[in-house]
Amino acid sequence: MNNETTNTPVSQSNEMVRGSLAGAVAGDYDFTIGGVIQEAWARTSGLKGPFWGGALLLFVGLAAVSFMLGLVLGGGHMSEGGAMLVPMLSQLLVMIVLYPCMAGIFMMGVRRSVGQPISFQMLFGYFPYLVPLVIAGILMTILMMLGFVLLIIPGIYLAVAYGFTIPLIVEKNLGAWEAMETSRKAVTRHWFKIFFLYLVMTLIFIISAIPLGLGIIWTYPMFVAMIGVMYREMFGVTAE
Repeated sequence: MNNETTNTPVSQSNEMVRGSLAGAVAGDYDFTIGGVIQEAWARTSGLKGPFWGGALLLFVGLAAVSFMLGLVLGGGHMSEGGAMLVPMLSQLLVMIVLYPCMAGIFMMGVRRSVGQPISFQMLFGYFPYLVPLVIAGILMTILMMLGFVLLIIPGIYLAVAYGFTIPLIVEKNLGAWEAMETSRKAVTRHWFKIFFLYLVMTLIFIISAIPLGLGIIWTYPMFVAMIGVMYREMFGVTAE
């Protein structure tokens, strides 16, 4: 694989695509940071609407459910135990909803990277993968927290290395631990390059937020597109 794949114009990238699980784990992929950023920006067109439409529905839905949960468990006459129960149940609900919705967001980027159609409904289309997604989320959180406790550097390493776990679960149908290890092994092959790609994208995001935060309308979807482009180059995307 060479850098020409990452710099392929958007109009030519509907053909199926490019990496593989075995190739990614072996480190058989390459990219330029500038090429990925450039393509991610180009892919943002057509992604903003579905991304923000789904995000708005998710926010309204979680807020409504949290409000109803408070009413059901006691409202203004809530006992001390009930007052503690509401945030616990709310956090559990967020966890149950968040990971499948994150999968939907990642898959918007993956599908956009190969020119496949996307819609805001994708945000809610991956609940059949709820169990492995939540298991992976819990395991990654625990391991990254331990890594940050152990001199910080292991936590940074794992935070970058596990970056493709969620799309691997839903796009390649891997189990939680298998997806985590596949992502970690593949990213480790070019860890520093991927780290600096994230760093550049973070700087773009910070700069875009300076004018009243308006720039994030573009840079949030751009980040999702960047993940999709990298996933395509590393692992390939299954044709539909």
